[in-house]
Amino acid sequence: MPPRTLASLAHALSVAPDLDAALVALGEGLAEVDRASNVALLRYDGRREMLSDRLTPTGGTVERSAVETTFDHLPNSTRLTVAAGGQFVDLGEQSDEYARLFRLRAQAEGGWLSLRGVRADGHLAAVIALYEPKKIFGTRASERFAPSVALFELAFARFAEREAREEAVKTLEEVTQRVHGDYVRKLGILEQQLQQAQGGGGADPARVVSLEAEIARASEEARKSARRAQAVEQQVLAAVEQLEKAHVELHRRSESLRQKTRTIYLIDRVLTLDAATEDPQELVDSLLALVGDDMQAARCSLMLVAPDGENLYLAAARGIAPNVAVTSRVKIGEGVSGRVAQSREPLLVMDVADAQTHPLLRDQYFTTGSFISFPLVYHDELVGVVNLTNRAQRGVFVDEDVERVRLLALVISLVATRAKLGDRLLHAFAAAR
Repeated sequence: MPPRTLASLAHALSVAPDLDAALVALGEGLAEVDRASNVALLRYDGRREMLSDRLTPTGGTVERSAVETTFDHLPNSTRLTVAAGGQFVDLGEQSDEYARLFRLRAQAEGGWLSLRGVRADGHLAAVIALYEPKKIFGTRASERFAPSVALFELAFARFAEREAREEAVKTLEEVTQRVHGDYVRKLGILEQQLQQAQGGGGADPARVVSLEAEIARASEEARKSARRAQAVEQQVLAAVEQLEKAHVELHRRSESLRQKTRTIYLIDRVLTLDAATEDPQELVDSLLALVGDDMQAARCSLMLVAPDGENLYLAAARGIAPNVAVTSRVKIGEGVSGRVAQSREPLLVMDVADAQTHPLLRDQYFTTGSFISFPLVYHDELVGVVNLTNRAQRGVFVDEDVERVRLLALVISLVATRAKLGDRLLHAFAAAR
């Protein structure tokens, strides 16, 4: 199965025939983020204020089991934030306790539990429970998984609207059938009375005319009732269609806002590092970690232009071969980094076969066939090159990732130029020898 990207997850959720299929797609998306984590959907019964049952995607199917736990079990502040929806709430040191309460699959050495409310029609309808193993380093799965959950919420709203529409149509059909049945029965009684009146030899003509008029009125009322029911059904269908379009547009705007918020956060992180760090090696390592963590690249490197202007040297790296030393040089125009530096155009490789013609470094650490090599340029001056590969869970980099690296590269170029990292690092390396 190909890696579950946000684009493929969005497609899978849009074509999912029911909630189970959407949950399975969400579970596959979580596996791409962190295979050790597990996710469950806790259905919320607003009338009883209880979490009624748990739906857990497992191996292409969904397991269902009862929970029957009141929502009041959660701390008040947590409960209010979860009910508001839109973000994960971390239960901290109480994670394992609440995981047992919700009967989630246990983590071997304990874990972190995060809850996120899912709203439908303005009310809490369910809670997403994400239970991940405890880690000392690295980004939390709840942060990386949040965009996938936002897509799932859109699908959940679609299924909730479908259930509401089906219930409304069912209720409307029942009311229509009941009203129509009443008219039919009344019409039958009137017709019977008319037949009896016409069958008697001494039938009163006025009574016959009255019955015929009443039958005609009853028939017309039945037709009007049927037309009104049909008009209401059409209005319901049109309203649901408009609501679905509004939800799609709302999600598009929410995703755009999320990306902009993340962008502001990353810029703030970079500028904070620049303002707080005097050690050039610490600063360059932090800059590389920032872009590497954001792009989920297990192997990455930052190369800066040497003072001679003809070579790049390795300023910072992680996950590369042990035989590749910091300060190793590559001539501009040679190798992947050298060609990217010379052309000043980013290189994206998505296919394994293509990757074989563009090896970053031929060693056992290059385990995926997708990488990004991006030039760092500031005010038309070449600053260096950043390389990213070995994406988490053997993921594939796509065009959208290149655009994200473009922003990070611009900020890193600015900081590197302002802090004169290229020269300061080489002096620091020379002084350390």
